[in-house]
Amino acid sequence: MRIGIIGTGVMGAFHVGLLHEQVSGATVVAVADPAIDRAEAVVAAIPGARAFADAQELIADPEVEAVLITSPDSLHAEQTLACIAAGKPTLCEKPLSYSVADAERVVAAHREKVGDGIPLVHQGFMRRFDPGYVEQKRAVDSGAHGRPVMVHSIGRGMATGPGATDETVIYNSAIHDIDVVPWLLGSPVTAVSWHAPETPSGQHPELREPFLLLLRTADGALSTVENSLNARYGYDMRSEVLCETGTVAITEPHRVVTGSALAASTPIPADFRPRFAEAYRLELQEWVTALNEGRAPTLATVEDGAQATRVAAAAVASMRAGGTFVAVGDAR
Repeated sequence: MRIGIIGTGVMGAFHVGLLHEQVSGATVVAVADPAIDRAEAVVAAIPGARAFADAQELIADPEVEAVLITSPDSLHAEQTLACIAAGKPTLCEKPLSYSVADAERVVAAHREKVGDGIPLVHQGFMRRFDPGYVEQKRAVDSGAHGRPVMVHSIGRGMATGPGATDETVIYNSAIHDIDVVPWLLGSPVTAVSWHAPETPSGQHPELREPFLLLLRTADGALSTVENSLNARYGYDMRSEVLCETGTVAITEPHRVVTGSALAASTPIPADFRPRFAEAYRLELQEWVTALNEGRAPTLATVEDGAQATRVAAAAVASMRAGGTFVAVGDAR
């Protein structure tokens, strides 16, 4: 499968490396980025791979059979629409859009293009492939601990990137939790409430964090999402599902324990790459294998991506309304 990748920043370069070095059945044939020097540097070691400054040229190139979108969030919807128009299988990194209207426009175009056929577009929610989250969901779905009644999902990073706002943190970071909570419960989010301390913590007083989302799902459960991108101590993702007769929690995939100075310690990663490298690899491998076999990949769908945008929009609306519960679908 000849893959073209749009965007060669941190995420794009990471995906290029995984596809070229660790995913079978695929070859990277092109990348696109307005920063053409960066794009050329990313594929310099891949024989025959070309760099484009224009994403539309990559999408139209007959050598590119499938497209991976890792560009800035604001470009995802339009680039996905272009891929649908070109009839090319697409994996779009989260989020699909910051706009409910744009997300629904993508869903409508996709439905019109493929009908009941094999989906063209899938959404990059890699936690669904993380071995810890997969085992957690398997344990919950087994029913061994009774019905799940609450999920606690926590996401903490070391530092935000430039230009982060309260809204973008929801759409870009908490979007993972917004997807994984209903995935674990097997029930969609119906309403969201946003809350934060009156006095922000950390070195970014312009951001109201850490913040807490309360998610109501159709099964009647109430779940929590805690998010802070400036925790400073490391990249720390946690998830616990409380069931009727027990709990199921993931543990970080520590590989080494160091004993020194009367203490045992395990490392905490600085960002997403070491923590979720295996999840990304497994997600990409499933996508490529399914494309080569002519079947639908078991990734999150474009409808899942649009639903996450709807929930995120409700969270933003709640934030602006002082924390009141906002029904999913009421915020546009």
